[in-house]
Amino acid sequence: MSKKIGLHIGGRRFDVDVEDEFATFLQSQMQRDFNCDGNNDAKTMLQAYVRQTYEIFTQNKKIDEIVKKIDKED
Repeated sequence: MSKKIGLHIGGRRFDVDVEDEFATFLQSQMQRDFNCDGNNDAKTMLQAYVRQTYEIFTQNKKIDEIVKKIDKED
């Protein structure tokens, strides 16, 4: 099953269909990053993108550290 999630960007509404399980997580993330009840501009979108990319960067560093520890144990 899928759920439609929408966001206003630059005065236009954009909707995406996502799986139900992911929809709850996505909505909570979007509420953190965006004005879900109003309009969002390009600067807001860029800031959210940079925040999310930084989170991925730090997660990848942690994963690499864990992999190195595991490799040392072998």
